[in-house]
Amino acid sequence: MQRFFRSVGFALNGLLQLIRHERNFQLHVIAFIGVLALGLFFGISSMEWLVIFLISALVMGLEAINTAIENLCDLYSTETNERIKKIKDISAGAVLIAALLALCIAVVVFLPYVKRVM
Repeated sequence: MQRFFRSVGFALNGLLQLIRHERNFQLHVIAFIGVLALGLFFGISSMEWLVIFLISALVMGLEAINTAIENLCDLYSTETNERIKKIKDISAGAVLIAALLALCIAVVVFLPYVKRVM
């Protein structure tokens, strides 16, 4: 059990590093807080909350993995390297795909509520 709690501590440390030092992760957290506020304001359904939480976890999780890949690549070499650039671009592209999907989901979830108040 002690090993489990140590592992959780390492994970929390990683999360704090992301929040403190990674601008893109901070932007995702701010967007998530905004979506939470909208969800509370409009009183979205349980299923809509589930979708919002899942896509938000996907976006932030991919951003964390992207950051880890970039840091690992920079540890390997900080010189211009086309193969490293390709790796970084692909991992950033994965985040972009998830973020665009999240935007589409936000439109599908919130547009009916916005239309009701207009």
